Order: sequence, then structure tokens, then C-alpha cells
Amino acid sequence: AALLSMCDFYLGKVLDLMDELNLWDDTLLIVNTDHGFLLGEHEWWAKMVQPMYNEIAHVPLLMWDPRSRLRGERRRALVQMIDMAPTLLEFFGVPIPQDMQGKPLRAVIERDEPLREAGLFGLFGGHVNVVDGRYVYMRSCAGPENEPCFEYTLMPTHMRSRFGVEELQDIQLAEPFAFTKGCRLIKVPATFRFNPYAYGTMLFDVQNDPLQQAPLTDTALEERLLRHLVELMRENDAPDEQFQRLGIAGRTPAE
Repeated sequence: AALLSMCDFYLGKVLDLMDELNLWDDTLLIVNTDHGFLLGEHEWWAKMVQPMYNEIAHVPLLMWDPRSRLRGERRRALVQMIDMAPTLLEFFGVPIPQDMQGKPLRAVIERDEPLREAGLFGLFGGHVNVVDGRYVYMRSCAGPENEPCFEYTLMPTHMRSRFGVEELQDIQLAEPFAFTKGCRLIKVPATFRFNPYAYGTMLFDVQNDPLQQAPLTDTALEERLLRHLVELMRENDAPDEQFQRLGIAGRTPAE
């Protein structure tokens, strides 16, 4: 509660400054967050080790675009974090790089124009998830070992520490991905603090079950979402071992 109060207070200071300096006529304002936080929902606290339920993955996004001057309206289009950078580039008239997958949100703001049929999201080594705006499909690893899985990087560090000697002993040099601009990468076996196998693959209707309390069993629906998942993984140049980890090796989007 204290953190929410603090965020409200400082957002208010930003809005007051926008008023004071008359910035509403030429300033794009984006209020967003990187993830949510479980406060006891699903019998969990915090994030990172459990499936990415709605409370974690479905984040707020408030925008003011001075070109449209629309306010107090909601949009149904499916947008993602990857859309933030191209939105800023488009606003300032900067060309959007060809390998940038997100899309500017101007058309969404002005007329709720759809950007995509489905969006891919997840956490490294966890479920690979796909959402189409109504249904969320959480694909678990196929086996309890959660393998094969590797880290690919140009900077051998974790969030708060460097790679250890033991990790670097099994180092390989991997060929470039589509998004690494021709650079080969360090490839090392991954280790995890959690395992999605304990939860299994899950399917939810978040329109009618926003709290995700009643997983669905629907083979046809699961197959449709799985096709989206495979297609988006291919678009993201996911390595072959990720398909093996999920038990969908050899799948193509059309299958």
C-alpha cells in the first residue's frame, strides 16, 4: 500500500509539471510498468518462480499522444512492451530498424487498430506463453529435467554476478541469431531455480476467468494457440533446443 501511494504521489508530480510547463501540446506521455506482483493470489508472493499469471503479465499502460488528444478511452488491441521503442521512434520521426519487431501504437490510440493476432511472452527457462487477447496458453517443458536449455550471451554475467569458472568450462561459440547483427554468441548450459514441469501446460480463458482459477481442457483451442506459439517462436529465431524442451520439436506454424 505504501509503494502504491508513493507511485501515485510522484505520478501526480509529473502530471502537475506537465500542467505547469504546458507540455500537453507536444509531449508524449507513457505510464507503464515492467511486470506485476503477486500479493497472495494463486497462493504465491512476488514473481519469478511461478507461472506468469495475469497479475504478473498483464500490466498497466496509460498513454497521452498530443497528436490525437484522445483521453478517457480504452483500447482492445493487443500490445506488448516491444511496441514502446517503435512508438517513441515514430513520434520523433526516427526510422524504425528493420529487425525491431514491435510496432508504433499511434494507430491503436487513434482508432484501436489491431497490431497482432497473438503475443508471445515468458521467463527464461519457464513456461513459454502465448495470448490472443482472450485465451492464454502456457506451454510447460516436456520433461522434469527441463532440458535442453542454454544461455546465449555476449556478456557472461548474471543479474548480480559474473559467470563462474564452472559455467565457463562448458562454453561453446554459437552462430548468430537473426537479431544479433552478425555477432556469434557465448553458449553455456543453463541452470534454474524453478521448474515449470511442476505446473504442467495450462490454458485459461482470461475474459471469463480473469483470476485464472479454472484451467480449460480443449484440444482444438490448444492446437490453435500452439500454432501461434510455434509461429512466434520461429519469428523470434528461437533455437531448436527450445522446441525440444517444450516437446514440439519439428513443429511448423501450419501444423
